[in-house]
Amino acid sequence: MELELEKMSLRELRDLRNKIERAVSTFEERRKREALAAVENAAREFGFTFADLAEVKTSRGKVAPKYANPQDPEATWTGRGRKPRWVQDALDNGKKLEDLEI
Repeated sequence: MELELEKMSLRELRDLRNKIERAVSTFEERRKREALAAVENAAREFGFTFADLAEVKTSRGKVAPKYANPQDPEATWTGRGRKPRWVQDALDNGKKLEDLEI
């Protein structure tokens, strides 16, 4: 089947594009379902379900703060992630991180 794109109207081209996008989308979804079925079968061979293998522990315990703002003791930082502005300001003014420890 050969398409003569140059002879098609704008509307026909847009309709064709929409049909192609739907076909691609359904193809990808179908492949995902096939892959999921294969994973579930493989897990079953080992005596597990996919849900058993997919368990992900994302909750971590809270980390106690290690540093506190001398001007506002309610402002604390665990030492993880981006430094709060008050920490960076203190470091810029000659303080050491150890000076801010709780």
